[in-house]
Amino acid sequence: MQFTQSQGLLQAETQPNLFLPPGYDIFWSAVVLVVIGVFFYKFLLPRINGVLDERAAKIEGGLALAEQAQEDAEAARAERQEALAEARREAAHIREDANAQAAQIVAEAREQAKAEATRLVETANRQIEAERRAAVVSLRGEIGGLATELASRIVGEALADDARQSRVIDRFLDELDASTGAEDLAGSTRSANQEA
Repeated sequence: MQFTQSQGLLQAETQPNLFLPPGYDIFWSAVVLVVIGVFFYKFLLPRINGVLDERAAKIEGGLALAEQAQEDAEAARAERQEALAEARREAAHIREDANAQAAQIVAEAREQAKAEATRLVETANRQIEAERRAAVVSLRGEIGGLATELASRIVGEALADDARQSRVIDRFLDELDASTGAEDLAGSTRSANQEA
């Protein structure tokens, strides 16, 4: 039995421990790890840091550009709003000016129309007065001729004398005017009484 026990111990000592590798494996693993670490630290890590720094710089530059673009957009929007407000103010001013000019044009047109109407009425009144005078002169001449002829027939003598003929005509017309004037005065008095 002793032999079996010593044999078991020997077997236990020769069997490798699965959790603890042999010393040479640890040594060579450490050497490889140090070589890879040095390579990584000296060559690979600076390149990775450079790429990351470059990327960070690009991102920061992009953010700065985005901020600048945002500020420019805000400034452009504010400028557009100001220009729009200015255009609205200008349009309101133009509209007010147009309304004032339209009112002035209407007032001037009314004044011109009134002046034209007054001128036309005055011209018409002058023309009517001239025609009335011409009619009175024409009627005086005709009535004078008729009155002379009638008076000659009634009196039985010729009124050949121009001065006598003129006196007779004037007297007849004065009497005619007086009788029509009295009728006109009576008519206006009647109409005034009727209005009252």
